[in-house]
Amino acid sequence: MKGIVFDIKEFAVHDGGGVRTTVFLKGCPLRCRWCHNPEGLSARPELYVKQNGCTHCGLCYRPCAHEECRPFGRCLHVCPQNLLSVAGVEWESDALAEKLLKHKGFFQSTGGGITLSGGEPLMQADFCEALLKKLEGQVHRAIETSGYADPETFLRVIKHCDFVIMDLKLADTEAHKIYTGIGNERILINAQLLQKSGKPHLFRTPLIPNITDTAQNLDAIARLVGQSDWEKLPYNALAPAKYPSVGRIFSLE
Repeated sequence: MKGIVFDIKEFAVHDGGGVRTTVFLKGCPLRCRWCHNPEGLSARPELYVKQNGCTHCGLCYRPCAHEECRPFGRCLHVCPQNLLSVAGVEWESDALAEKLLKHKGFFQSTGGGITLSGGEPLMQADFCEALLKKLEGQVHRAIETSGYADPETFLRVIKHCDFVIMDLKLADTEAHKIYTGIGNERILINAQLLQKSGKPHLFRTPLIPNITDTAQNLDAIARLVGQSDWEKLPYNALAPAKYPSVGRIFSLE
């Protein structure tokens, strides 16, 4: 089973218990205006150009014979500052599991494990399921998700997780459409299914000034969360910095 991964972050400490490796999968159905991983929005590999240090020499626009460069119309290898790369690498689930399990002893000694994030990992549900099965019984497995998927897919994937971290951004459906591009009906259904599943979980709300951090929204989410654990995340002020690198515009400002 193949999947597209745009980053593998080792020594992560905010994506579940202990010290972890977080695998970031490409593709997301939401378009949150504050998204801090714009390179994870598209489901396909895309050119990532670091902006700082570019001298606009034009070398990368010259024709090259590298097969891997052709889809992007730029040479990935010629930049004197090494500013060009591809966000999105294809992995076989078996190969990725083998790579991740090399640190099995470390995870076990620190209480850590593997976390699947994104993007939205449920957009690659089959790949997630295959990978999680390969890790079963060897390391702690967690997922970070918006919860936006059909309930059957949601339950099929979390079945193979030891811990689920799920976002609840906005309680009001119309506000959710305005700021994320889609309604939250599926998300609220899956949040209830998660609570009923008995699966250890944590709900998270990013505190976006004057959008998600309002008393009205937080009170409504508190009622949805009930007795479940709930974490409120501070706004990431550095979010806009990566948008030009993938040719996107940060629309919150």
